[in-house]
Amino acid sequence: MGMIEIKNAGKCIHGVWIFQNVSASFYPGTIYGLIGHNGSGKTMLLKSICGLCRLTEGNISIDGKQIGNEIDIPDSLGAIIEVPGFLPNVSGFSNLQYLARMRNQIGDDEICQAIRAVGLDPGSRKRVGKYSLGMRQRLGIAQAIMENPDILLLDEPMNGLDIQGVDDVKALLCKLRESGKTIVLVSHHLNDIDELCNVVYKMEGGNLVRSRG
Repeated sequence: MGMIEIKNAGKCIHGVWIFQNVSASFYPGTIYGLIGHNGSGKTMLLKSICGLCRLTEGNISIDGKQIGNEIDIPDSLGAIIEVPGFLPNVSGFSNLQYLARMRNQIGDDEICQAIRAVGLDPGSRKRVGKYSLGMRQRLGIAQAIMENPDILLLDEPMNGLDIQGVDDVKALLCKLRESGKTIVLVSHHLNDIDELCNVVYKMEGGNLVRSRG
């Protein structure tokens, strides 16, 4: 499935509200854009949807199950939030192997498929520590999609990519949308938002405002 429902969500840290009274519904087969200046609360909202950050008020549900109550971390969710972190002294394939073993839901074939989908070579023995920023970003996207999740939360997935890399990721996201995924895309590149997103929200003054779609 992959439906996200946010109801009156708020997050306060040390007496400062990062966001407040946020309500929205995200549906399958749609790419949602999330824009706003640095520090507006976009990343914190994504972390809250992932279950990595507890809300101060309100709630978030995935397919009707409330995060922090009925579930801690959503099962069918892939994400890039901030800079992807990997072990520098092993290959991209080995990194994803280690991560996949934590949940034991996929095998080597699915890992290879995800790596190829982002334009990398699963057979490469190059250590991730030698990767360019763009290659790391591609590997982060591969990590997010490798278990075929219903929901993708992508925080600045185009960072560090060259023109071909951006085009490759755009094509991949469109394909994932057509397969029924729920995708939330954070980007400072408004051209990418305009091109990809069916619906656009803006975080402004701690509030979430629907600006298009």
